[in-house]
Amino acid sequence: MEIQTRRSGRRGCLVGLAFGAVLVVAAAVGIVWWLTRPPALPTIPNQYLATVQSAARTCPELSVPMLAAQLDAESHWNPQADSGQAQGIAQFYPSTWAEWGKDYTGDGKADVWNPADAIPAQGAYMCHLFNEVKSIPGDPTQLALAAYNAGPGAVLKAQGIPQIPETQNYVNRIEALIPKYTQTYAKQIGASPSPSGN
Repeated sequence: MEIQTRRSGRRGCLVGLAFGAVLVVAAAVGIVWWLTRPPALPTIPNQYLATVQSAARTCPELSVPMLAAQLDAESHWNPQADSGQAQGIAQFYPSTWAEWGKDYTGDGKADVWNPADAIPAQGAYMCHLFNEVKSIPGDPTQLALAAYNAGPGAVLKAQGIPQIPETQNYVNRIEALIPKYTQTYAKQIGASPSPSGN
């Protein structure tokens, strides 16, 4: 009887060890997957989707993924973002906001901190910038984005993207984000991504 109990105890111990080994392997595989998984693609926060869609209809040069990528680069979708100079989700300078900020919500106040005012203003200003840079050789989207970051005067003077590292990085970052937002936007609206990103 005692021998049988010992054998049962050993068998139970071996089963326990085998189960423990399986758990260790599963945990290791999980950790490797977690560390090597591709980063999650960015998506437009649902509360801003309709506003970005509406702003993208301001002129034909705009697209939802482009405006989304720009907002991501500007503020990471933070409506309270404040660089000490640029403010709000679209990071308007006060002087630019004074010219382009409007009361899109109808609440009687053009509010740079309100995405429902700032995102349409971003769209309107970007359309203006596309028009400002249309005579300059190069990619119109890159030029308009550079103008948003460095000011249209800097782009006109350089006759292209100015040799300002911050502006060059800004344009490159948005260009890298546009295809990602194109992909996730298509999923958000249940469509296949189009090559143009509209």
